[in-house]
Amino acid sequence: MKKHLYRLVFFAVLIAGGSIAALAQTVTGSIGNGTVTRGVASRATVTFSLPGGLHVNSNRPGSEYAIPTVVRASAKGVKVGAVTYPRGKNQKFEFSENSINVYDGRTSFWFPVTVPANFRGDTVRVNVSVRYQACTNEVCYPPKTKALTLTAKVR
Repeated sequence: MKKHLYRLVFFAVLIAGGSIAALAQTVTGSIGNGTVTRGVASRATVTFSLPGGLHVNSNRPGSEYAIPTVVRASAKGVKVGAVTYPRGKNQKFEFSENSINVYDGRTSFWFPVTVPANFRGDTVRVNVSVRYQACTNEVCYPPKTKALTLTAKVR
């Protein structure tokens, strides 16, 4: 009985530790240098950071079962352009016959933000969501979406 209890506790700690690691991803971002000019495109950057031992599938993972990382951006009264995704790196895992294209560590995504010349207001807000699936070399966690709002002063 004690042996089974020790196993149960061991697996509970293992699962809890993995769950904590799965929550440790951070998403940050900015627009330009914090200030945008009416009528001029500025570059917005979203940076996704993963702790060691985790990776996420790239935007084009190359596997029909791998959930891609997708960045979506939207704003009212502001033009938001297409997101540029960096190349991932091909990696072979025990759970897959073929390599999968992944991101690990810090990965940045870019998109243009253009504030119209007739924009009213002194601050622009861009809503961003990042959908991803974090994995270790052995297991993948359920997909998640992290959201943030980027702001910049308008001049």
